[in-house]
Amino acid sequence: MTQEQLSFITHVAQGKPENIVHQNAACPFCDVTHLTNILAQEADRIWLVNKFRVLADTLQTIIIESSNHTGDWSNYDQQTAAAIMDFSLRKWAEMQRDPQYKSVIMYKNYGPRSGGSLAHPHMQIIGLNKVDGYAHVTPANLGGEPFLNLGAAQLAVANEPLLGFLEFNVRIPGIKAASDLAQAVRVLTHYILTDYFHGRCDSYNLFFYNVQDGAIVCKVVPRFNASPLSVGYLVPQVFQSDRIAEIGREVITHANAYLG
Repeated sequence: MTQEQLSFITHVAQGKPENIVHQNAACPFCDVTHLTNILAQEADRIWLVNKFRVLADTLQTIIIESSNHTGDWSNYDQQTAAAIMDFSLRKWAEMQRDPQYKSVIMYKNYGPRSGGSLAHPHMQIIGLNKVDGYAHVTPANLGGEPFLNLGAAQLAVANEPLLGFLEFNVRIPGIKAASDLAQAVRVLTHYILTDYFHGRCDSYNLFFYNVQDGAIVCKVVPRFNASPLSVGYLVPQVFQSDRIAEIGREVITHANAYLG
């Protein structure tokens, strides 16, 4: 099997802004009047072409989630979160309908260990001309034993994680359940940043997948420094079953307290 790879354009990356580490640096997403190549806008949610397109043979786009620079899924109210999720899923689906792309991926970085460079809340939707972004993802990576339902959103801990340790998989039947997915992501990100690992986790990623029957899975991943077993051998480490069950109970308790 040929490895799927993306070509990184180094000279473009040299000009990219960064304010996760250098927090006093200017934020281009706050400077809305100077944004260019805007594809769509609803209220303060903006879909635009990424100015710094570092991946060859792709169209890199960004969803600016909110005008609030310190906004995040862990602190959005439900109405705001639902509107952002609905907007993002619709734009992802719109790009997926374009036949020029072999695949279209959507994901989010949050925090210093997530791989991101800008703190302002945003997601990325990338059309890949020649690469199947889902080639190495199996149905088992997106499954797990459900432990909680929030409306139509089914929450599970992955039994076969991609990276290792803890990965939540949230499944909804389709875009019409975007509000329930938003609620689940609010709960899980708040749990990750406040309770999980005694509050020592400061980063996470969201990844989105289409699965059978029109369903959508959002993978919510707490991020730490990567294990050398994952980096050198692609061997994920997993929690034992009693710890997975305990995490499920912790999230249920957290959801009850957080949602009231």
